[in-house]
Amino acid sequence: MSVRGHEVASIPSPASSGFSLGPFEVHAYGLMYVVAVAVAMLMTVRRWEAQGGSRETVYDVVIWAFPAGLIGGRLYFVLTSWGEVPQHWWGPFAVWEGGLGIWGGIAAGTAVGIWRLKRSGTPVAAFMDAAAPALLVAQSIGRVGNYFNQELFGGPTSLPWGVEISPEHRPEGYATDAVFHPTFFYEIVWNLCLAAFLVWLGNHRRIRPPGLFALYVTGYSAFRIFEELLRIDPANHILGMRLNFFVACLLTITGAIWFAMTQGWLQGRERDGPPPD
Repeated sequence: MSVRGHEVASIPSPASSGFSLGPFEVHAYGLMYVVAVAVAMLMTVRRWEAQGGSRETVYDVVIWAFPAGLIGGRLYFVLTSWGEVPQHWWGPFAVWEGGLGIWGGIAAGTAVGIWRLKRSGTPVAAFMDAAAPALLVAQSIGRVGNYFNQELFGGPTSLPWGVEISPEHRPEGYATDAVFHPTFFYEIVWNLCLAAFLVWLGNHRRIRPPGLFALYVTGYSAFRIFEELLRIDPANHILGMRLNFFVACLLTITGAIWFAMTQGWLQGRERDGPPPD
């Protein structure tokens, strides 16, 4: 579908991707990530302390996992979307201009977090379940930065919640289209709903850890299958489909199998058996 001009109701994009604070330029993308980490940390502290855990454990994991996540996310983006990296010597490091691959960020952050948990003797699986909803909320907040950067949107649309994209941010071939699917908003809604569901499920059903984290991987990846079919930002393609489409499919299947294994469904164990570490 092609949507020309501003003939339909739509959501305007911000006039700027940041604001000045004295001599400093504050980028909304970076600010959203700082807020996301703070909110995720507070949520995890509350959930972990409710299980008898220590907030110092959460702080330790965040201190190590957050920078690891940034590095992993940027590496994933640089390796899979090199053509989108700013063409100057510091381009690969310019995270404030956008460009963090969620797959790489979660993988690196989780790996480093598990390392810190094992060093402290903390039950890894239980902590992962405590953190799963918080990660989804953090990802929702981070997506607000995409709105300010006018990036990672879908194809043209005439829906009233379409978002206006400035000409300089439109991909090649869409110069005359003005209103696009706000896939970042779709993901925000999905992530918040999934986070609420995981909290409800953990409170009302006996889920053996890290079952909630496995469902986080499954649910988020399943939505990304849908999202990748809408997005039109530049990406590497395999067999005519975006690379991240295949990554999302693989992780959806992997997460579903992982969840079944954590609940003992594939091994014939009883669900009320002792939780794994």
